[in-house]
Amino acid sequence: MKQFFYHIIALSILVATLILIIYGNNGWRDLYRLSEKRDQIIEDSIRLNRENKELSRIIHRLRNDHDYIEYIAREELGMIRSDEMILIFNEQE
Repeated sequence: MKQFFYHIIALSILVATLILIIYGNNGWRDLYRLSEKRDQIIEDSIRLNRENKELSRIIHRLRNDHDYIEYIAREELGMIRSDEMILIFNEQE
């Protein structure tokens, strides 16, 4: 009977330890959440680095590439040269 009592105590301690490992502060559950958060931060960092590189390329082209500046002025701002004329045709049925 005494041995059975020791087994129950050992089993109780084991179960309590497992509960603390899984659900306690800094337990398995927190580790899993932090791991997911870390993965998301790494993905965001990679995406932001790509965006920064692309923006750096655009800045370099805007500072140094006159053809690119002209392209942007024409496409985004609708500008034309002084020797050009815009013709607008109305389609009639």
